[in-house]
Amino acid sequence: MIEELENLQQLHRDEISPKELADLPRDGRRYEIVDGELLVTGAQPPAHRAAVIALMIKLKHSCPPDLLVAVGSLDYRPTWKLSLRPDLLVCNRSDAGPRFTTAPLLLAVEVLSPSTRVTDVVLKRGLYEQSGVQSYWLLDPTNQELTILDLTTTHYTCQAVIQGEESFSTTLPFPVHLSPAELTP
Repeated sequence: MIEELENLQQLHRDEISPKELADLPRDGRRYEIVDGELLVTGAQPPAHRAAVIALMIKLKHSCPPDLLVAVGSLDYRPTWKLSLRPDLLVCNRSDAGPRFTTAPLLLAVEVLSPSTRVTDVVLKRGLYEQSGVQSYWLLDPTNQELTILDLTTTHYTCQAVIQGEESFSTTLPFPVHLSPAELTP
């Protein structure tokens, strides 16, 4: 534990590289790089994890074979100063490496929690938008709400905000029918 803390303290400097990020432990925390700075998010509550798993199952049932649905196992690295790990992502299977993908994602999903709400709604939305991520979803398990944003030529537009038992069908990144109630505990 002391060695792990010392390793993290050494990373608090001007910039961290993706290689150093890859060497960090898989300890339940989420490590990301934004403009060369390390962002660390602690372990999430059970409702967060349950929502991620429910959405993963839903998407995997509809996912075509040439696409990949990944949960917390792939980083998205559009530049050397940016490495994000969405709660769930969809990319072309051919673009996925063993630890990360650099090609624009077809879908990034963040499940909101009190500790990540501002980062997900403001910071990551802007980063995904600038990086050309085709669709960005925000799932709020506490309020049973799903916000679906799709990229136009310049910015995200809101396609839907669905709550509770309401349902929505989308074609991005592939056809799927969703209801927040079925995704949240």
